[in-house]
Amino acid sequence: MDIAEFQAYGYFASTLFLVVVLYAYIYHLYSKKKNADGIDYEQYSNMALHDDIDDTPVASIRDDKKK
Repeated sequence: MDIAEFQAYGYFASTLFLVVVLYAYIYHLYSKKKNADGIDYEQYSNMALHDDIDDTPVASIRDDKKK
């Protein structure tokens, strides 16, 4: 075995590792849509597209809290 064969094995192993990490990250993003507070931040993804003055707000503000 020469150095070129070690490089080929290393390249294949690192590529495989990075693919597994990428798919694990994508799975993590889509399986945990809500954070610990119960807020779904996926609804905020279209905020840049729907930013006209006449558009409905993404989340309503409630004044239920005591001041």
